[in-house]
Amino acid sequence: QVNFVESGGGLVQPGGSLRLSCEATRNYFIVATMDWYRQTPGKEPELVAKITTEGRTNYGDSVKGRFTVSRDDAKNTMYLQMDNLTPEDTALYRCRLDLGVLGDYWGQGTQVTVSS
Repeated sequence: QVNFVESGGGLVQPGGSLRLSCEATRNYFIVATMDWYRQTPGKEPELVAKITTEGRTNYGDSVKGRFTVSRDDAKNTMYLQMDNLTPEDTALYRCRLDLGVLGDYWGQGTQVTVSS
């Protein structure tokens, strides 16, 4: 059983910043690739950022240069620093724990709303 604690979402003005956190069950977190996805009603989830156990990262084209993903294995926590936010970034942000062939697990998400 994987448990998640996601936090950091909220309402922010365009151009502002937020930092999301995703804490997951330690025994799973430390061996998993961790992803941030975002989802809006009626659309498929969109990959925002990915970080492997080795710290390699990958970003969706729409967030490159503005978002930074990181992880702290000592705290079993992944972070997403989001800068220069735009209304198009408004979505439910969910973390995903990827164990490859062993499956994946999803958090409930934290809502980010960018509006003036």
